[in-house]
Amino acid sequence: MTVAVAGPVAVYGATGYTGRLVAREAARRDLPLVLCGRDARKLHAVSDELDAKVQVHAAGVDDRDALRHALGDCAAVVNCAGPFTRLGEPVVRAAVETGTHYVDTTGEQPYMKRIADRYDDAARAAEVAVVPAVGFDYLPGDLLCRLVARDHEPLRELVVAYAVRGLAMTRGTLHSALLMMRGGDLAYEEGGWQPAGPGPMRAAFTFPEPFGRQSMAKYPSGEIVTVPRHTRTRKVTSLITAATIAPVPALGPAVPVITPPLGVVMRTPVRALMDAAIDRLPEGPSEERRRGAHFVVVALAHGETGSAGRGLVRGADVYGLTAVCAVHAASLLAADGYDGAGVLSPATAFDPPAFLDFLGDHGLTYELDGVAEAAAA
Repeated sequence: MTVAVAGPVAVYGATGYTGRLVAREAARRDLPLVLCGRDARKLHAVSDELDAKVQVHAAGVDDRDALRHALGDCAAVVNCAGPFTRLGEPVVRAAVETGTHYVDTTGEQPYMKRIADRYDDAARAAEVAVVPAVGFDYLPGDLLCRLVARDHEPLRELVVAYAVRGLAMTRGTLHSALLMMRGGDLAYEEGGWQPAGPGPMRAAFTFPEPFGRQSMAKYPSGEIVTVPRHTRTRKVTSLITAATIAPVPALGPAVPVITPPLGVVMRTPVRALMDAAIDRLPEGPSEERRRGAHFVVVALAHGETGSAGRGLVRGADVYGLTAVCAVHAASLLAADGYDGAGVLSPATAFDPPAFLDFLGDHGLTYELDGVAEAAAA
């Protein structure tokens, strides 16, 4: 699917693992491209790898004028530079100030809520769409939740459950995970956001095969922020397979018990030592190992009247899928005539069935109410 864009698409953080995947996907789609980041030498090296004409603008997140200059002629920007809690906000601010639509690849829930709280009014006034978290986490899940809920509102509860197998994390993902482990995540209960507690201490969820019944842990996912912005529900519950986040799969059942004290540890100098240890790891998985990761996301909608909806999405290669999602999202925002504005959820920024159908060409399928809705080939 080719989308005519009104101007170049910038990739901020283009020299990182995910940023390079995003830049390659944008070049593959023949989008006019601007590579941005701190290091001009590394940016030119990425540019040389691409079979496309690109512009390069060096701009650190601490250089407001350079950021504005880099984004000034762009129709949209994909921000890939994390951890976003530390580095993301200056890029959002520059995008709003320059009238540039914004998406990013964050998985950090508190950051998503902060951006929604601080920039919604300014983005609306500037007629700019700001859409955080358009990667594997949490665009497919948010779109699925909207489709599952639409015939059952108002809801008593919406449950979203993630199962991931074979995921090898990048350094950036590990740094973000450390930030998330220190706490500060949210719950959505009784129609409002509030600080999340340590639970559920024990939970189980049955996925379709090959995952089956799994021990689950509380997951501070983005859907807790995004879903209430488009769906009438009293509660959003988010879970992830404990084995996914356990350092050793056999420790999976213990994850819900050890997570609260580990969060306390992550608020001490130990986290800085762990960040330093992460920096000595390989940047990310090989392409073969990256493609070996498989996932399923299940959404359950429980209506106030007793009705229920169910759906799931399946896919593989979470980092490759993130690049496809982010580039497609940016191209839709950059298209002539796009008129969304404000801090938006994926399901309010884009048409859920159309986006999921597009992802069918990239290995993603979805089902609603048990009836296969295999994405269009």
